[in-house]
Amino acid sequence: MAVRGSERGLVRMLVTILALIVVLGCGGGPAAGQPADTPAARWTALHDGPGAYPEVRVERGVEIAMSDGVVLKADVYRPADAAGVIEQKPLPTIVSLTPYSKLMTGLIESAAAIPGLQTTAVDIVRRLNLSATPISGFGDLMQALDGGMIQTMLGVDRKLIGSGYTVVVADVRGTGLSQGKWNTLGAREQLDTREVIDWAARQPWSNGRIGMSGGSYSGINQLRAAEDAPAALQAIFPVEPGSDLMRDVVAPGGGVGTTFLPMWLNSVNQLKFVPDVASMADGSFDWTWFRDRLADPTTNFDLLAQALLTPSLSNMPPALDGALDDTSAFREAIMGHPEKVTVPTFVYGGWHDIFANSATKLYEQIPLPAGHKQLVVGDTYHANPGAGTGVPGAPPRLDVLQRAWFDKWLKDIDSGVDEFGPVTVKQQGGSWITLPEFPMPGVTHRRVYLSAAPSGSTEDSLHDGSLSAAGPTEAENLTVAPGLSNLCSRDAAQGSAGMAAALDTCAKDSRIAERNALTFTSAPLTEQTVISGPINVRLNTVHDSTDGFWNVTVNDVAPDGTSTVLTTGQLTTSMRAIDERRSARSVNGDLTAPFNPLTLDQLLPVVPGAPTGIDVAIIPTQAVLAPGHRLRIDVYAGNAPKALPFRPMLNATGLEPQHLRLDPADPSFVNLPTDRPIP
Repeated sequence: MAVRGSERGLVRMLVTILALIVVLGCGGGPAAGQPADTPAARWTALHDGPGAYPEVRVERGVEIAMSDGVVLKADVYRPADAAGVIEQKPLPTIVSLTPYSKLMTGLIESAAAIPGLQTTAVDIVRRLNLSATPISGFGDLMQALDGGMIQTMLGVDRKLIGSGYTVVVADVRGTGLSQGKWNTLGAREQLDTREVIDWAARQPWSNGRIGMSGGSYSGINQLRAAEDAPAALQAIFPVEPGSDLMRDVVAPGGGVGTTFLPMWLNSVNQLKFVPDVASMADGSFDWTWFRDRLADPTTNFDLLAQALLTPSLSNMPPALDGALDDTSAFREAIMGHPEKVTVPTFVYGGWHDIFANSATKLYEQIPLPAGHKQLVVGDTYHANPGAGTGVPGAPPRLDVLQRAWFDKWLKDIDSGVDEFGPVTVKQQGGSWITLPEFPMPGVTHRRVYLSAAPSGSTEDSLHDGSLSAAGPTEAENLTVAPGLSNLCSRDAAQGSAGMAAALDTCAKDSRIAERNALTFTSAPLTEQTVISGPINVRLNTVHDSTDGFWNVTVNDVAPDGTSTVLTTGQLTTSMRAIDERRSARSVNGDLTAPFNPLTLDQLLPVVPGAPTGIDVAIIPTQAVLAPGHRLRIDVYAGNAPKALPFRPMLNATGLEPQHLRLDPADPSFVNLPTDRPIP
């Protein structure tokens, strides 16, 4: 029988995923070399040891009717004894809702069940050492497969089920095999989540105590469900969730996510057309599902197209108008409220994740005591959560932490996990550390000024300027034009969810990107210096046109000249308005965390030739700079391919060169949170 093009594409995709699993494994092997007397080692030994239930049985395609008649489809994973007899005693239940199709979850879970595969594959991953190669970043990505990524991102961990949990994985409305139209994080979808939780709590195999698991979109769903949580929901474990999605990934600083968003929307919209083949064979095919897919084939692509193609602000199409109105249903859907979370929450984030902006802010804003909320942040991208865990000096793997967390809050087992952390972070440039809070105690925001005077630290940048505690002594304008050097950059790696991070020359060294950047570099540090918290970069700009777009990175420069991006931020000049109620300032009045409304009613005109001050919010981070290293600020007039301004603003820039005015009377500076001054 002939195979159509779309089917060939699906087959290739499934084969690729299977090959990745078979070759690289699903992670979660025993931790190597951890001291045996630590809580982490005990949690790992418990999770990796023999479970109470050696088998898992799956009921696929379970129908869950929503209050409006739409039927969601779920798979229910239940523990069973060696003979395959399912446990009938009610057990705590873990719920995960995904837009990426439970078919994919089931496929990967089935591969993980192949005897001997996991142990062999984990050993292969551990032996993969690319540290001395130009693609060590690829090895960093693969480490996630030994860090519990598969089990926690997809929400199915056979060992967790074997320890006495039932797991429910349901397709979000309008995705996978569920009926309806995809209501992306909207009010109806949030109601669906609560109805699935209520349904799971009422089943005879559930004891009514519900937790939630999963990563990315499934992590966001958890946080929304935990806002004024239903009584049955008693703990969540979101991996790489976002909260303020407008500023995380949709259009941070007014720059539309032109790398991640098309890739993500294409994936969800393709996967939602993969049919239930078994139902086609037995005559139970869901024609309502088929009609719903035909009625809404390309969800959210209209918004993306309008954001990139609408030439002016006059006669704005509805989807784009809603994106730039913070009272619209769209903006309300993508804006979380962590201040309303009421159940124990364990968050994993990454410093270079697409949702990095939310990771530490979630911990700060969730109104629970330490122990009831926990935070782990790795030096990772969206594609490799958990990389670097499960080894000496690091936190346990994510699946181990998840098991300990659920045992505590769903089984009342005194695992001690509530005393872990509460904030555990991988310091960029250093090791894992434990903090009582974030930012760490003892840091102070200080001005460090940008100056045109050469630092002598680089010959690669468009202009080599200086960074110091003393401001410039004379006024000077520096010019930078939009370009494509950021094709090879850490911003491109972050925007691609980490897939471009395999090339060290781009993701681990900014010297190629800096060829079209204004760089400002400090003198070599004489003492170890820690950066902890949000950063603001104040730029005094001048434009030749009626708008502009700026990208700023904060870098650690090694003695050999390697320039490593620690964190990043971007801003469309006309979107520079500040909401003081949601911003933070230093004691001296300087902004530390500016909040831009990113709405049409808050646009500020840009007068060509006139100095225009902007405050660029930089993603919070934790890093340590060693003696002999330097701090560098890179300033770009663009950030393609990671982001482009909304098309009306892009047109207004005319892609003209942009100017940075370094004026003693109105200086440009970075407001930097450090434990000691930068010289």
